[in-house]
Amino acid sequence: MPHDNFWQWHFWFFPTFMPILWFVIAGLCLYFIFGRRGARKPWESSPSPEGESALDILKKRYAKGEINKDEFEQMKRDISG
Repeated sequence: MPHDNFWQWHFWFFPTFMPILWFVIAGLCLYFIFGRRGARKPWESSPSPEGESALDILKKRYAKGEINKDEFEQMKRDISG
């Protein structure tokens, strides 16, 4: 029968390549869990550029639509005084 040898491939494939496959999978899991060293995480806020004042940041937030006019005015008063 021509398919007799077809089922014997696993006798050399699994012992040879499965440990390598498990190490690759474990490595990828560790990489995605712990990430690259020094890379910024999505939940960490990026630092503001030097020289940017609180009022500049507030103006940018207002321009992006993150806050409305009333919130902008209130925060502007809080920053100024």
